[in-house]
Amino acid sequence: MINFTLKHFRYFDALARHGHFGRAAEACSISQPALSVQIKELEAMMEAPLVERTARQIRLTTLGEEFLVRARKVLTEVEAMGDLARLSEGSIKGTLRMGVIPTIAPYLLPAFIRGLSDELPDLELRPREAVTQTLLEDLRHSRLDFIVAALPVSEPAFQEFPLFDEEFILVRAAQDANKPVPSPKKLQEMKLLLLEEGHCFRDQALSFCNIKKSDPSLLMEGSSLATLVQMVDAGLGLTLIPEMAVPLERRGTSVSLAQFTDATPKRTIGMIWRKTNPLEQQLKGLAEILKEIGETRRWRFEEGV
Repeated sequence: MINFTLKHFRYFDALARHGHFGRAAEACSISQPALSVQIKELEAMMEAPLVERTARQIRLTTLGEEFLVRARKVLTEVEAMGDLARLSEGSIKGTLRMGVIPTIAPYLLPAFIRGLSDELPDLELRPREAVTQTLLEDLRHSRLDFIVAALPVSEPAFQEFPLFDEEFILVRAAQDANKPVPSPKKLQEMKLLLLEEGHCFRDQALSFCNIKKSDPSLLMEGSSLATLVQMVDAGLGLTLIPEMAVPLERRGTSVSLAQFTDATPKRTIGMIWRKTNPLEQQLKGLAEILKEIGETRRWRFEEGV
């Protein structure tokens, strides 16, 4: 008799996602040798290798790929049963796993956590910060209950709930404060600093400036909005950041800020969850609370400058 456990499935799923024993072990909060033992147990039960080991990464064998599909189905069903258990309680309580993108997390997550603590004292949020595509993948496989990101994501399996809109603000050197605000076309000719690949905010900024992703890059990249603003302060170019980031990121710098007047770039922040989640009504109620928190506590350019 083969005695699979949920631990086997979760560890194998983590290994498949990270492609590396060390990173997968860290994600599972166990040691690398312990993870390796679990995977070897799986392979012994299957009487065949599930992963192809190399010095730097692992690859799934054909059997491993098939096993992963079935293991993820089991994990998804287990998570769904947990949702049903919480649904029977009538209101949201216990732990909810929340995903949030890096261009929102530092600026609104503290307000979200404090606000939800006041409104829903029996709810514990377990947030995770990652780029949009990573969060959507985790949501798809029931590793997250909902995410807060820029809309739309336009996936049929997901429900989208708009929370609020916010503008993009131009950040440039202090000596440029009195210069006219450049048009999107003019920005193409300037030293534009943007987030590195993978961030949806980067794609939105490129779209506003009508710069194709495949164009030879005249751009400089940073890993975070904080890095971009510091690069501007050092005289390396100019950048765009969302309104909510302004109070934190301009602190300690001499950069100047400007609001676009024509064709103002903006984004819609929203909450996203699986349409099949039995907590649909509770998540809608949660979204209404987050909407109110976002509208009342976020910073607005016209009010803050």
